[in-house]
Amino acid sequence: MSRFSKHLTGGLLGAALLATLPGTGIAQQKFITIGTGGVTGVYYAAGGAICRLLNKDRKAHGIRCSVESTGGSAYNINTIKAGELDFGMAQSDVQYNAAKGQAQFKDGGAYGDLRAVFSVHPEPFTVLARKEAGVSKFEDFKGKRFNVGNPGSGTRNSMEELLSAMGWKLSDFSLASELKADEQGPALCDNKIDGFFYGVGHPNANIQDPTTTCGAKLISLEGPVVDKLVKDNSYYAYATIPAGMYNNNPQATKTYGVLATLVSSTKVDEATVYQLVKAVFENFDEFKKLHPAFGHLDPKNMIKDGLSAPLHVGAAKYYKEKGWM
Repeated sequence: MSRFSKHLTGGLLGAALLATLPGTGIAQQKFITIGTGGVTGVYYAAGGAICRLLNKDRKAHGIRCSVESTGGSAYNINTIKAGELDFGMAQSDVQYNAAKGQAQFKDGGAYGDLRAVFSVHPEPFTVLARKEAGVSKFEDFKGKRFNVGNPGSGTRNSMEELLSAMGWKLSDFSLASELKADEQGPALCDNKIDGFFYGVGHPNANIQDPTTTCGAKLISLEGPVVDKLVKDNSYYAYATIPAGMYNNNPQATKTYGVLATLVSSTKVDEATVYQLVKAVFENFDEFKKLHPAFGHLDPKNMIKDGLSAPLHVGAAKYYKEKGWM
């Protein structure tokens, strides 16, 4: 053993002993992880913002928070269920399906230990077309090369629900690619696909880049099929991407979408969840500034909208203390 590692080992042992001594004032360190999505998406930014605020007071509560880039909503919920993540970002429709044991969670059954913490930003379903693809409405993608989203993502689940409502199959596209969110913009500009579908908060780099680089066009999602989906499913709502938010897209784009939500499980203790929600809402002005998609959030909506699973007891305790419930 080198002299350095002896010193290190001795130091660690000393710290460990100190932490166990009564009256030393050192809080026991607890490590938690939030599952997010692709590194350029808003889920990753949301997870990072939550961890940043929670870590500010880690000397007081002893919790250290980190984020993990993942495959998205369904992956996060399945990984929480497996005990490998403490929290995760998930689309409101995926949270609903997990709580009810339907769609992509049909085989595993209802996830009774799933708990809601709060909802965050709206996620309009965003369809982008290559400028030269000759597409003015979603139906024009029939027979074209389209990215349907990676398996395990909330985007993919919502895409399949839309196709089913339209009476389409994946084979109605000449190519149904399964690229991740970070890969679809470059593929569009490189003429490898003609369009893609993406549930995401705005503004977003994965939309900004192709609209700027190759003049990609936002395509509206509206009509009787969308109206029926919104009417029949409590987790969906109409949404509009504002005019001029993205280069080469001066028009407002009508669509529908879901809410991003933060979920956990009954296996995560009350105190940890309480400290996390407290960190976010006691520093709410700072939280809203950490990403443009958070700018219009209202705590009173965040504790009820888009939440299908029961509230975690740690979250409910804080909301009751604030008089919000």
